[in-house]
Amino acid sequence: MGPRLTRLSGFGRLLAALLVGLSLAAPAAAADGPVWRHATALAGTPKYGPDARHFDYVNPAAPKGGTVRLGGAGQTFDTLNPILPKGVPADGLGLVHETLMTSSLDELDISAMYGLLAEAISHPDDYSSVSFRLRPEARWQDGQPVTPEDVIWSFDKLKALNPTQRFYYQHVVKAEKTGEREVTFTFDETGNRELPHIVGQLLVLPKHWWEGKDASGNQRSIENGTLEPPLGSGPYRIARVDAGRSVTYERVPDYWGADLMVNVGTNNFDRLSYEYYRDLTVEFEAFKADKIDYWTENEAKRWNTGYDIPPVRDGRIIKEAVELEQVSGVMVGFIPNIRRPLFQDRRVRQALNYAFDFEELNKTLFYGQYQRIDSFFYGIPLASAGLPQGQELEILEKVREQVPAEVFTQPYANPVGGTPENVRNNLRRAVELFREAGYRLEGNRMIGPDGRPVEFELLLNGPTIERVALPYAQSLKRIGVTMTIRSVDSNQFITRVRSRDYDMIYSGWGQSMSPGNEQMNYWGSAAADSESSSNYAGIKDPAVDALIREVVFAKDRATLEAATRALDRVLLGNQFVIPSYTILTDRIAYWNRFSHPDPLPRFDVGFPTVWWFDADKAAKTGGGG
Repeated sequence: MGPRLTRLSGFGRLLAALLVGLSLAAPAAAADGPVWRHATALAGTPKYGPDARHFDYVNPAAPKGGTVRLGGAGQTFDTLNPILPKGVPADGLGLVHETLMTSSLDELDISAMYGLLAEAISHPDDYSSVSFRLRPEARWQDGQPVTPEDVIWSFDKLKALNPTQRFYYQHVVKAEKTGEREVTFTFDETGNRELPHIVGQLLVLPKHWWEGKDASGNQRSIENGTLEPPLGSGPYRIARVDAGRSVTYERVPDYWGADLMVNVGTNNFDRLSYEYYRDLTVEFEAFKADKIDYWTENEAKRWNTGYDIPPVRDGRIIKEAVELEQVSGVMVGFIPNIRRPLFQDRRVRQALNYAFDFEELNKTLFYGQYQRIDSFFYGIPLASAGLPQGQELEILEKVREQVPAEVFTQPYANPVGGTPENVRNNLRRAVELFREAGYRLEGNRMIGPDGRPVEFELLLNGPTIERVALPYAQSLKRIGVTMTIRSVDSNQFITRVRSRDYDMIYSGWGQSMSPGNEQMNYWGSAAADSESSSNYAGIKDPAVDALIREVVFAKDRATLEAATRALDRVLLGNQFVIPSYTILTDRIAYWNRFSHPDPLPRFDVGFPTVWWFDADKAAKTGGGG
């Protein structure tokens, strides 16, 4: 399934959902008719029953009020349209728009979902369709009811305008009104138990507003970008927009869903603003100068040396390394575009990995804080390890002739650098791999079978990764390979990635304990040619396709885990990514004018969703209000 985002943004925080057989909560209808339930779970039973008053981790008496100022996730934004695949949408649009269902922060990722716009869900035993019954009280912010027509229109427009979402919902072939407040989605296959769940993630937009006219009498169009604050059904609306620089949201005082179980104790701030900065260093200075309230640290050096300032020493800024239960895996690294001839030989991709000296970077740049990623599901129990055995081996046997032989004979391991001897050996092995692939080293240049020097461009989203990429480029230069580094702004980066106009990028994918249909979007052959899919590498591999289907149609948890590890092992064996590094601790800092539930949710810091403005702390710290 797709990622759960605490706010709608770009790549940022990707996650996916687990296919293990959709479990439903206790029935709320007679056995001889449709069985309607308040919640779904992909594994086991939803934690919260139909009589629950609120999630356990919230403070139901949290005060409302105050302002929180956040930094934008990118360098700029240019649209408030939440579904178009072009342009950069503003952060926070998820505060305005809602989905049919939503999830908690203390169950395994999004393995359980509860009604939001929909009060109940029903599906037949063969998973050939799913129906949602809308809440009668659900309202748009102009007072009009949320209708099945809105849901159908949103689904149709999403599939028509967004190639990524069209691919994600490819097996959902029809949405139709089947009752006064009921909408039914029909699938083109049976047995895919995840499909009812992912349909619950559908973002619902107001048909009447998007098909109406603006204050100047101009016709609106969902097909175009816009900076007109959109109408939504959510707890916030846009109060102010400074194009490309900031967007401010204000809480809707008469929000229709304020007392729903899933919302009690949340959405506590009166105002949230996102300020955009062209450079992270400048943004951090703004945080220190009390122009931003909350900071998520992504740089080891800054975490170790950048906080020796008076507000930290006197307690006005709180600096915390938060250890959460790990349910989100990750793969991040240098992704070669194998649509390019240079990268189509697995040995070339493997050689590029031998040239990356993580251990030296960890020592000189990262203060020893990071770990090298060695799985596409790094950090969670779904990562492959050791040699395949049992059910995992049985699954791999089905594709034995289509995968690298070492998948069966040796565990995946990244090259280890960090010492002159290791580095020399690694670079020597890299040269050998190039030679095996038909390349030759002439003087100080690696020459390809076509007689041309090996040269390629690394495209970066801003300058943050340059300090990692530069040593990598120097290492590649030692084996005659020229990697030029080009850092561009977010708009240009997104445009080029969507059009596949790059040799190599630095990016990645999030994973949860619940891999499923989204794996087709990440690695599937059909996604390789799909504009805006997450198949950045351009993978077209029949064995990968077969293993994805093993994941999607897994009949139980054990099979799901075995299939996922098999998929992981084959992705690693094909050297589709040069893995980089990560840290499994959330490093946060914030001005001490907020409070939060204690303990925090098991799997998420929950900021700003379940935090609140603390007037007593703010009086001592200053600011806010």
